[in-house]
Amino acid sequence: MGSGMSLPDVVDGAIGPSTKYCMGYLNPGASGQGYISTLKLSTGLVKVAGLDPGTEGIVSYDRCEKNDAYIGQINMLTASSFCGVNGAVWGYHLAVADEIANKTLKPMFYQSGAGGTQIPVYPVYPLLECARRLFGMEAQRRFPPMPGAHVVCANKNYTTDLTDGPTWVWAAIALAIAEDRENEANLFIEDAGNYGTIYDGPAQIKNFLDGTLHAVTKSMVLCGVDQGVRYTEIYAGYVYQFANTNQVGCALTCAPYVLLAKNVIPPGLQASQLLGMPISKWEKLLNLPPLPPQERAGEASSPEEKTG
Repeated sequence: MGSGMSLPDVVDGAIGPSTKYCMGYLNPGASGQGYISTLKLSTGLVKVAGLDPGTEGIVSYDRCEKNDAYIGQINMLTASSFCGVNGAVWGYHLAVADEIANKTLKPMFYQSGAGGTQIPVYPVYPLLECARRLFGMEAQRRFPPMPGAHVVCANKNYTTDLTDGPTWVWAAIALAIAEDRENEANLFIEDAGNYGTIYDGPAQIKNFLDGTLHAVTKSMVLCGVDQGVRYTEIYAGYVYQFANTNQVGCALTCAPYVLLAKNVIPPGLQASQLLGMPISKWEKLLNLPPLPPQERAGEASSPEEKTG
């Protein structure tokens, strides 16, 4: 039996009370019972001079929140890792990443699934980029979560300390799309940690994290088998950055569950008309000025990392 909540019902019911800010799911004033999932990966560094272990962690974590897709100044609440039958994914279902909409995105590898199926695993970067294009960046904000809002997120983070020595800090995220969205949930998996103590370029950390992605996608299949859920495709990726001897690094992986700002919806349209619409068309309908090119510390299927 289906949920009785179609994707148009979900999206039309996921508009918050603010014109210019997104709001966290479960905040009052929603247009219905739906929510929108977004994806974010970030790293942040801070020099330790003049700080103590507590404040080092605070500043490096806050820098993760404000870097890349801007979700700064929020009260982040932790939830488990599913986008359910009353949820939709920004960049996948609505305001669709152009590479997904035009079917040019190529799998990185295939994960063996139940019954011998081969599940394509695509780079997650287009979904991260769609979140950036929704929320904007710290210096050029679009529709970020309202400052001080309580925002439920699937999330995990890792913060180094000086006992780690110089080290890589990293975070990974994956999204598995359920075959039967009316009865099953899409699955998020987040992972984060540190690796090594010597900076010798990105090759070693990327090799380690490529292996981590295979572990993450295998775990998704196992979670699905345990509950009789089949997944048709997976989006996965990671970020990394090197923290030097005098630095503390943090890596954050999260999926904020939000209600959309009213002004996210182009004039004359219903929210559900964003379903299937390429994100580039959405930007044109709102006449949004372009964002600067993304500068990310390190990412699967992206250019070189920067050590900061």
